[in-house]
Amino acid sequence: MLLFISDLHLSPERPDITQAFFTFLKTTAADAETLYILGDFFDAWVGDDDDTPEYQQVAEALAEYQNQGHQLFFMHGNRDFMLGNNFAQRAGMVLLEDPTTITINQIPTLLMHGDSLCTQDEDYMAFRQMVRNDEWKRTISSKPLAERKALAAHLKSTSKSMNSLKAEDIMDVTPQEVVKVMSDNQVSLLIHGHTHRPARHPLTVNQKSAERIVLGDWHKQGWYLCADKGELNLRCFSV
Repeated sequence: MLLFISDLHLSPERPDITQAFFTFLKTTAADAETLYILGDFFDAWVGDDDDTPEYQQVAEALAEYQNQGHQLFFMHGNRDFMLGNNFAQRAGMVLLEDPTTITINQIPTLLMHGDSLCTQDEDYMAFRQMVRNDEWKRTISSKPLAERKALAAHLKSTSKSMNSLKAEDIMDVTPQEVVKVMSDNQVSLLIHGHTHRPARHPLTVNQKSAERIVLGDWHKQGWYLCADKGELNLRCFSV
């Protein structure tokens, strides 16, 4: 069984979500062979040297899960793209490139966080290009932890204000970009998060039936996609 989650936005301000994730590991995920985390696992990540106690607890829970024989894969999102090898090793996670292709039930499948599909949001795409630059990340990483935390809070506040002024469709994926990316990667299934709009969308790619599955965020409900015994099920539960 394979499980896929994204957009938990774990933070000290929402201990209920962190506890829901710990319960998820011990119950739903206990029978899974592999757990894929497709970005925005943390609400903000300013560096692997962040000693926030809640984050250490998450690392310990993940490491325990991995030590029990489960595989853990992590893909960066737009909130936690600074997460590095140090934390990944402590948590027992393997870092994935965005995008990554795997096979599910003999179906070629593309995994993405999803933010790169929102090409209509030109302001965000420009911002994404800037912060994903290695030189920018090195510069930020060299600053004191407190300064990085203040910067992350400022960026989060600015993003929230800007998003409130944008049309809903601009912040969703661009349909043409979805088809292009799936065609370029020769897949018939795409799984992503980011938009907080959980749903299953039938598509046509290269004149063949295809599907895009959007994972939900963990706010009032927790969402996960389960691939088991040839079936795909998008499920939710109360947080």
